[in-house]
Amino acid sequence: MNENGLTEEQKTEYYRRSYTAVDGLWFMKIEERLGFDLALKIDESVWSILPKIQARTLKGMMNLDDGISDLQRALSARLAMEGYEFEMERKDDALEVVVRKCPWHQIMVRSGRGSLSEQVSDVICRVENGTWAREFSPGNRGDGKSSGDGEGGDSEGIVFEREARLCRGEEKCRLWFRKKCETGYQDKS
Repeated sequence: MNENGLTEEQKTEYYRRSYTAVDGLWFMKIEERLGFDLALKIDESVWSILPKIQARTLKGMMNLDDGISDLQRALSARLAMEGYEFEMERKDDALEVVVRKCPWHQIMVRSGRGSLSEQVSDVICRVENGTWAREFSPGNRGDGKSSGDGEGGDSEGIVFEREARLCRGEEKCRLWFRKKCETGYQDKS
């Protein structure tokens, strides 16, 4: 405890709740004025930038580099700080992330907006996790592009895929971060 009587855990919880509240509040206020579709497009723009900041911040704080191993360390820290219940497992040149509890989905359900969760996930989870993958791809120049094929990753790049999603009523999200192969990848969601 410090001079204000709060533990580090309480301060962390305060900031986590503030972070999630401001995300939802700004979205709903934009939705009120401009409609759901435009609010989601603006949200997509925000969530294509914020993960770059988060990934680069954690890279610096944790002394991380590119590659799946360091992506695993950074994602583990991020997911834990945001209140996810998850497991991770390395499988060859891939990282499997199984999410059993997603705080973002839970907030939408509690606020009576659970029916929109899948639609939001279609956009936001894809762009957010795709950005994390690019930020840890070897050859990333820091601008979201690589020095390779111009599609956000070279042959050594990392791509993001989804197989299962809580927001579709499945029991878990199953996410994959894989080294890009010559044939590319396909989002299975």
